[in-house]
Order: sequence, then C-alpha cells, then structure tokens
Amino acid sequence: MINTRFLILSFLAALPILSCQNEKKDPPINQITRKPSYHKKASQPQESHLPNPNLNTKDIIVLSQKHSPNSISCDLDGDHLLDTVNIVQNTENKKYGLEIILGNKKVDYIGMGKDILGQGFDDLDWVGVFEKAPKGELYWNNVNDDGDIMSDEDVKESDKIKLPHDGIFIHQEEACGGGVIYWKNGKFDWIQQE
Repeated sequence: MINTRFLILSFLAALPILSCQNEKKDPPINQITRKPSYHKKASQPQESHLPNPNLNTKDIIVLSQKHSPNSISCDLDGDHLLDTVNIVQNTENKKYGLEIILGNKKVDYIGMGKDILGQGFDDLDWVGVFEKAPKGELYWNNVNDDGDIMSDEDVKESDKIKLPHDGIFIHQEEACGGGVIYWKNGKFDWIQQE
C-alpha cells in the first residue's frame, strides 16, 4: 500500500516537469531582422593579400562576430525597399565599419579605415548599441562646436531633424558617444548624439 502511494505521488510530482519539457514556445519577436550574409565568417582562414585593385571586397570584408546584433534591416533611402546594414570588419587592417546594402542592390561602405562622414574617426570597434532609428523621430546634434553637451532647451527647434526615412543609431554602450546615420540629399549624413 505504501509503495503504491509512493509511486502515485512520484508520478504526479514528475508529470508537470515532463509536460513542461514537451511544451513548444514561439520564439520572441524581435524588430531587428537578420538577413543571410554572403561574407566569410571571421573564424574562417582569410587569405592575406596586400592592397590589390583586382581583390574582391568579399575576400577581405567579414561580418563582425564581435557585435550582436551585427545586422539590421530598415528603409534608409525611402524607396520602400528593405535595406540591410551589417557591421563588418576589414581583415587587412582589423578595423570595423558598416556595409550598407540598399534595396536596389547598391552597396556602400562606411569606416573600416576610412573617415566616417567627416567625424574624425575611421573605426566602429566601439559600437555597443546598433539599431534602427525610426522614420519620423526627432534628432539633433547635441554637442556644440566646443565639444560641450547641450541640453534639449539649448537646441533651437529649427536645428532638430525629423528623420525622413529610417536611420542607423550607433552608440557606445554605457558611455557617451554615438550618432545617427541617415540619408540626406542622396548621401549619408551624421547627427552627433552626446
């Protein structure tokens, strides 16, 4: 009698545990979507080439394994086609930047050893926050010419920029420094954010 009770109680106690293991859960919905990349993984061996005009960029540009997320999708140029922005690394100089693949298949590169939109730096190694800046949001340069951070009250309404299309928000994690990259008059521009 005691063995039967013990077996029944043991079975009833194990039943919730077993049923939880078989329960299927939907994955969480994330607004940042990842697209397949045709880059070599950083862990794959890379051929070491000196600068060569015949060198294919896919041979020296790899999708960043350091940054997560390392890819976002948005409409940067307002053509209603999905654009993909990847954080990538140049394997020759080890510097990070952005690969922007527009919906019309045009590809632009920012950084990786080339000055980033006149900001005085050429590497995005420091990026800790990488996300879409939504169309219609208000942004403004909040650092003055002397390098001082300006309060919202110090910024004129005429200096505030309402994004005409989605942008790219990058920022140093848990520190000051970053900006919004957005499409303005047929090219990319920068809005300084603290």
